[in-house]
Amino acid sequence: PVLEQLLEKYPKQVKLVFKNYPLKSHKYARKAAAAALAAHAQGRFWGFHDALFASYNKLNDASVEEIRVRLELDKSTFDVQREAPQVMDQIKRDIQWAREAGVRGTPSVFINGRSQRSRSLASFSAAVEAELRRLGK
Repeated sequence: PVLEQLLEKYPKQVKLVFKNYPLKSHKYARKAAAAALAAHAQGRFWGFHDALFASYNKLNDASVEEIRVRLELDKSTFDVQREAPQVMDQIKRDIQWAREAGVRGTPSVFINGRSQRSRSLASFSAAVEAELRRLGK
């Protein structure tokens, strides 16, 4: 919700970019990441993402299939995309980026490459304002 509020407050200045960082401690995280990217191929990434995070502690093949059905995604396209080499490559690239950026857990938020520890709208807004001043905007 805080990120949505930030996007509403700065609709032209802020863009949300999502990177995958499936934690090793979550046995279904990598499959969930692949499923979200497969949903993206049908224009439904955020809906799928939100549904995954809403039930992160009980993810399995059946729950992912329920989400797919609820979002009315084509099954054959979804299944092909989930296993596509480019999807697996994207996850690997995102993990590498996260490691290089010093990510230790999820969720992590960066504003122009700077990690944000606080999760409040006020702290995010202050960071955005500081970046806008730094960039002369």
